Amino acid sequence: MASMSHSSIALGGASASASDYLRSSANGVTGVSLRALGRRTMVTATTRSSNNLYVTARLKKGKKFDHPWPANPDPNVKGGVLSYLSEFKPLGNAQKPVTLDFERPLVELEKKIVDVRKMAEETGLDFTEQIITLETKYRQALKDLYTHLTPIQRVNIARHPNRPTFLDHIHNITDKFMELHGDRAGYDDPAIVTGIGTIDGKRYMFIGHQKGRNTKENIMRNFGMPTPHGYRKALRMMYYADHHGFPIVTFIDTPGAYADLKSEEKGQGEAIANNLRTMFGLKVPILSIVIGEGGSGGALAIGCANKMLMLENAVFYVASPEACAAILWQTSKAAPEAAEKLRITSKELVNLNVADGIIPEPLGGAHADPSWTSQQIKIAINENMNEFGKMSGEELLKHRMAKYRKIGVFIEGEPVEPEKKINMKRRDAVASTSRNLEGEVEKLREQILKAKEASPESEVELSSQVLNEMIEKLKSDIDEEYTKAAKAMGLEERLAATREEFSKANAEEHLMHPVLIERIEKLKEEFNARLSEAPNYESLKAKLDMLKDFSRAKAASEAASVKKEIDKRFREAVERPEVREKVEAVKAEVASSGASSFEELSDELKEKVLKTKREVEAEMAVVLKSMGLELEAVKPNLKEVVAESPNENIQEKLEKLNREINEKIEEVVRTPEIKSMVELLKVETAKASRMPDQGSQKIEALEMQIKQKIADALSMSGLQEKQEELEKELAAARELAGEESDESVKDDDDDEDGSGSGRSEIINPSFA
Repeated sequence: MASMSHSSIALGGASASASDYLRSSANGVTGVSLRALGRRTMVTATTRSSNNLYVTARLKKGKKFDHPWPANPDPNVKGGVLSYLSEFKPLGNAQKPVTLDFERPLVELEKKIVDVRKMAEETGLDFTEQIITLETKYRQALKDLYTHLTPIQRVNIARHPNRPTFLDHIHNITDKFMELHGDRAGYDDPAIVTGIGTIDGKRYMFIGHQKGRNTKENIMRNFGMPTPHGYRKALRMMYYADHHGFPIVTFIDTPGAYADLKSEEKGQGEAIANNLRTMFGLKVPILSIVIGEGGSGGALAIGCANKMLMLENAVFYVASPEACAAILWQTSKAAPEAAEKLRITSKELVNLNVADGIIPEPLGGAHADPSWTSQQIKIAINENMNEFGKMSGEELLKHRMAKYRKIGVFIEGEPVEPEKKINMKRRDAVASTSRNLEGEVEKLREQILKAKEASPESEVELSSQVLNEMIEKLKSDIDEEYTKAAKAMGLEERLAATREEFSKANAEEHLMHPVLIERIEKLKEEFNARLSEAPNYESLKAKLDMLKDFSRAKAASEAASVKKEIDKRFREAVERPEVREKVEAVKAEVASSGASSFEELSDELKEKVLKTKREVEAEMAVVLKSMGLELEAVKPNLKEVVAESPNENIQEKLEKLNREINEKIEEVVRTPEIKSMVELLKVETAKASRMPDQGSQKIEALEMQIKQKIADALSMSGLQEKQEELEKELAAARELAGEESDESVKDDDDDEDGSGSGRSEIINPSFA
């Protein structure tokens, strides 16, 4: 037998006792003091065999861990105190907001109220009281909506992607939490999480279903659907808690147990049944809390408790509403009716004695304020555990059995209170309130626009810079909305390819190919036809309406400022002494002549009136040109002249000429060359509406080409000669119409100061 030689001073020491020495005939090492091994940082042991073989072993002192948590944890440590003890960590990016179908009207209404508030702030108008009233009514409508939810709406909230999960609540309510893994048979199901945690110094065993917060986590957690290994892990932790006397708190949030072939082969039903039987025999308090949806046996496997509490918008069912509707109504579209008949909401289950209490949620659901919801859960756990702490193990068993025995009990002969039916028209009232509130928002918006038009320019009128910035921002937002809509409809790639071809065609000087034009038109028609199906259609429509409002406001503002400037300049021109003297002199001569109409005036006086009118118009023309405005002559309407003319032959000739001209124009436009040019003009016009500075020259060139082609075709057909002959015949009628117009101008100029409505009659034709 090999023995180890050593110095008793070096290894043993004076204080070593006989029990401190390790003696083993199996390894051939004798006389090593355990205390010495503990004191020395490194020990060298040498063995000697009969053939003089020496083996050396170096032993190092291991690192000690008194406790997995630091003595005084810093709550501000990066990632949280518990982050290194669990794989569950805060998400790097915030979850995307998800709006449910029944929430959309109020969400859109909130956006409109925000837009109205911004509009009021930018215009400088004081609509504070009206906006505060609207916000108060909005909050009341929001409260009415979430306090009168239908069963299917509560199901949708319970399934909300951003709803807090089991571990979210655990990290919010526990002081310390250590996750425990494995079923001791080689498996660890991530769909069920177990662990020991403390709340206010009391230790609990926590068991719960865990869903994912994003697609990656949902795949890892199997969407909260446990396999048999998960239920056996939960069973092991229940035995552990019962052995050590820890109260058990279970969190239920699952659509049901995973129902695949492999789970069935591994004993899914047996694992659930074993859990049910075991939970009725545990002598520690058990509290179950439904935080989302509780689906059938998958929820019951950890839900046989002394008390079962439910969050306000949680549901608990034997079959999901969609499955029930598919069985009873042969269509999943009847899910709302099935949800109502199943009576799966927290309030209904409390009335049926299935649930024992309701934990409140904030307006909008638990995802609206997860921390507040977690604190309500913590309060409920403390209250119920204080109650259970007064019971012995046998009392807890009896209490648990009595809870399930009284479900469905009906005692014959005892009076029963009449069932109170809820008038579901209240839900309609909430919808009508939302519509009324939307109408009030629109009225306030109109009031702001009207006040903006009526108030003085210095206080109300938006500056062109502010309006342009708002319009440009809206255009940018609308482009983003169109991009989102195209992506949602699956047209993004086709649009990108068509845009690229269009850019290449624009870079070349020749005309666009008709095939490309036809493809663009078809894509545009398909996009417009499917646009209403896009998820952001309502938002896009609202922004387009807002852009129209702002564009109208901008046009009205520009037109009003131009009109004011014209009136001011015209008044200055007419009020000049030399012009005013001429007008007054002509008025005096007309009055002294005693004529009642323009025809009764003498030729010399007629000439004076017309000359004065031309001088005033010339002054106005100078004013308009100085403002950078173009002058266009407005001819009398030939149709009206002909209609007043007694010569029916002229009228027939005019109608015939019009028909011939229209037919010739249609014939020319139908030619392939003109048709392609017109289609290209449409495309360029649509492009210029988004980028006005880029396509204006190309549009003008195309218009000139099209007009020239049509003019050449008409001149070659002999229609131009016919028109000239007809114009000669109508010369007398035109002259007559001009004299009547002069007479009306003269009559309107008979104001006291010569600067009233008569000036408008002169201004409007020239300005038009």
